[in-house]
Amino acid sequence: MTTAFDPIDLGGLRLANRIAMAPLTRSRAYGPGASPTPSMATYYAQRAGAGLIISEATQPSLVGRGYPDTPGLYSAGQVQAWLQVTEAVHREGGVIFAQLQHVGRIGDPGLLPDGLRFLAPSPIAAAGQVYTAHGLRDLVTPVEMTEADIAQTIADFAHAARNAIAAGFDGVELHGANGYLLHQFLATNANQRTDGWGGSVEGRIRFTVEVTRAVADAIGAHRTGLRISPNNPNYDITEDGYHDTYQALVEAIEPIGPAYLHVLEERDIRDLTLQLRKHFSGTFILNPHTPGRPTGVPELALIEDGTADLIAYGAQFIANPDLPARLAVGGPFNTPERATYYGGDERGYTDYPTLTD
Repeated sequence: MTTAFDPIDLGGLRLANRIAMAPLTRSRAYGPGASPTPSMATYYAQRAGAGLIISEATQPSLVGRGYPDTPGLYSAGQVQAWLQVTEAVHREGGVIFAQLQHVGRIGDPGLLPDGLRFLAPSPIAAAGQVYTAHGLRDLVTPVEMTEADIAQTIADFAHAARNAIAAGFDGVELHGANGYLLHQFLATNANQRTDGWGGSVEGRIRFTVEVTRAVADAIGAHRTGLRISPNNPNYDITEDGYHDTYQALVEAIEPIGPAYLHVLEERDIRDLTLQLRKHFSGTFILNPHTPGRPTGVPELALIEDGTADLIAYGAQFIANPDLPARLAVGGPFNTPERATYYGGDERGYTDYPTLTD
């Protein structure tokens, strides 16, 4: 019987176990030009016992940034700064992919240089507010992307993916979840286009497919992953007919051959999760829905019964740098301090004790 503690091959990479560290925004990229710092290298190296680390959301372009102190992968300085992170992880025997996230219509416009505005499939503001350095602010109406904007954004993702490999990452994950740009194109309320990039299911999945294709062409499909979150309402997303949308998406990316599909599971979609698992031939990573509690020991059984190839853990990795070792013995587990999730210093970042501590 396969267990979460058995190794697995991921696009030619040997992962020591089947426990993945989910992408976790921590807002501590205090280096020049939104670049990583030595403390970020320490943080990720502490968690290198994960079979796969997926980095915090990292913007592929200046206009793709929505939050303060989040890192990028579009400049030479950022590439050099990320090298200290990937080298630290590799010294500890870990494997790390960079998550590339374009925020689309979500974010603080005060972060954008003069002349830039947020881009999205349609000029529709999301309801709600967003965290900024000056507190919560209402979300703004974005600019509808032109054909040139779409082409440039696809090129930005490919460029950032090449930068990720130059920075020592083992691959990249494309963020198609949680209400950001790729997810906005998939959504029936955020994408009201009537051209070839919207309207039908085929139109709405097209952008995500083309970004996946461009990145796979740039760095290899074996180094490319995609994260999705079907029926996730985050940031005012509605997905009418989401079963059809995501089945069509998986069918469309299957010939590209990405290394993995990473599903962030919402409530009551396990039937869709199993369908996507059945129709995707690559490695299947699941961040399972566990209402009222973080993903824990019970979810290890999802490896044993074949529901997924890897299980992704989020908040538990914040507080437990040695999470695989703790899962292997059933705990105990440190409790994450929510007040230190975003921004700050070493407290609540690199000071959580391990079992040996």
